[in-house]
Amino acid sequence: MRLYLAVFALLVAVHCEELFNGDQVLRIQAESEDHIQVLKELEKDMDWGLDFWTHGFSTERPIDIRVPHASLYAFKDFLMENNIPFTVMINNVQELLDRERAEMVSNAQTERKTKSFNFAAYHDLETIYSFMDTLVASHPNLISKVKIGSTYENRPMYALKFSTGGEKRPAIWIDAGIHAREWVSHASAVWIADRIATDFKQNRAPVPSILSQMDIFLMIVANPDGYVFSHISPREFHRLWRKSRSVTSNPNCPGVDLNRNFDAEFSGPGASDDPCGEDYRGPSAQSEIEVKNIADFITSHGNFKSFMTLHAYSQLLMYPYAYSGTNAPDQPELHDVATQANKELYSWHSTIYKVGSIFHTIEQASGASVDWAYQRGIKYSFAFELRDTGKYGFLLPADQIVSTARETWLALRYIMQYVCDHPY
Repeated sequence: MRLYLAVFALLVAVHCEELFNGDQVLRIQAESEDHIQVLKELEKDMDWGLDFWTHGFSTERPIDIRVPHASLYAFKDFLMENNIPFTVMINNVQELLDRERAEMVSNAQTERKTKSFNFAAYHDLETIYSFMDTLVASHPNLISKVKIGSTYENRPMYALKFSTGGEKRPAIWIDAGIHAREWVSHASAVWIADRIATDFKQNRAPVPSILSQMDIFLMIVANPDGYVFSHISPREFHRLWRKSRSVTSNPNCPGVDLNRNFDAEFSGPGASDDPCGEDYRGPSAQSEIEVKNIADFITSHGNFKSFMTLHAYSQLLMYPYAYSGTNAPDQPELHDVATQANKELYSWHSTIYKVGSIFHTIEQASGASVDWAYQRGIKYSFAFELRDTGKYGFLLPADQIVSTARETWLALRYIMQYVCDHPY
């Protein structure tokens, strides 16, 4: 293996002057255990700047990797030398970034002039928080904004509470954006917040019935620091940031993968102990203030019946466990609920999702929020990976936001109604 990497380093040196105009995302298909071992070693080696967009090495699922333009020729040569098949998924990442940034600038100007909010656009944290205030002001008898704590960089963390009255009633938790670069999850959550309010106001089933029995808590931005960092500039390093922004034991590698930091089989397989790793778990369970805030709020409330988290990308609807291939005790029911919810999602735009446990569907992951929620008695715990399956990856065009949100809403709505109909 060291020989492989030495050859790779030589190839990088040879091709260092042959730079592409922008990074590419390659889709790699491992065909053997030897291929898997090569990829695992590459993931650990930070010198090449490889950004693994998908995790979990298997011959059954492809791996998407963003390759810096400085390493691109050498990396392709390396894959060919080792007979590892690949295709170019995104030809020029910078082109997508530039297009996205231009659309955001144009949309912000239009919103300022018209004093409107465009749901088919990406927004920064300040604008999302302003939207939340406007929504609360427009529906004061239904919605309140709950501060559950502050982030490492002292930004407030807010959840919208949809309630028709009462304290600590049975409740549903939905969060989005725990990984900063997954912008379509934040944008979908914004649309969904507005849709809950609109459906209640217009007495559109089943929202009034759901809210007559349960409260809904919706956290649109679960990782505010990371999300702000992802908006700093159109450079890949910022826009594609995944983690939080806390200081780690390596001053050159800030941030923790918040979805590996929950107290659920923490430090097990499927999370890195290297601060430079994209899936770095942190020094201890719930060491990150953002995770602690969420966990403390849910625990202190004590009456959550469903926990759902929105991610991107891959088009998956999953349930526990993430840390183990063992079936959860409620696996048959969870699979049935997810399957029916998936049918509702499909009905809107025929978008195909895959259903299954996190472990078997996408990757092994310890310290995941869904496992944490399930292990604390929140039976109906699910994770969504929203659009797409790789054409754009984390850089989904804004014109797909509303369709993504609509189909996701149909699945969420089904699950929420099911939870109401099956109290425990």
